[in-house]
Amino acid sequence: MVRLKTNKLKKKHIIKVPEDIKVTYCNSKNILIFNKLAYKKFLTLDVKIALNSSKNLILVTDIPVTIGKKKIKKLQGTTVSNIKHQLIEISYILFIKLILVGVGYRVFPYQKMDNQVYFKLGYSHMVYFKVPPKFSIFCSKSIKIFLYGNSSFKELTQIAAQIRSYKVPEIYKGKGILYHQERITLKKGKKV
Repeated sequence: MVRLKTNKLKKKHIIKVPEDIKVTYCNSKNILIFNKLAYKKFLTLDVKIALNSSKNLILVTDIPVTIGKKKIKKLQGTTVSNIKHQLIEISYILFIKLILVGVGYRVFPYQKMDNQVYFKLGYSHMVYFKVPPKFSIFCSKSIKIFLYGNSSFKELTQIAAQIRSYKVPEIYKGKGILYHQERITLKKGKKV
């Protein structure tokens, strides 16, 4: 374990951990493990850290894992942001809301399989989409889609972007699949 004086570190390099999350640090492999009930997340670190279990603090040091690394201040800041991001992901259920705008555009849950939906988007065929098992999908009023899960926000946004790619909003009429509070500036058509 790394021994440090906390007054030597800057305030931005000290992270407060919520009480319901258990944090474990493997010094030999330099991996940080987050546990909350049934959820477990891992984070590989580029700098050494110190845990203060009595105060629930994570102290990010400026000691690199491999010798000879440059730009240690940038690595230290990136490590702090990665740890904070992991704490947010494990603490909260993340969700994205999508809205279908257009006449006849609908979404329906597929009755035979869970976590699968099909879309009517003005094509000659239905578009089927299966959500990965880490996430769940909920359809409301047949024009609203809620994607949620406890996994990474990056994966959740990739799934939302994949659904949105089935019908990207037009710039002339504004029809398509939009994010919840997305606003589209419409272009004027040609005047005859």
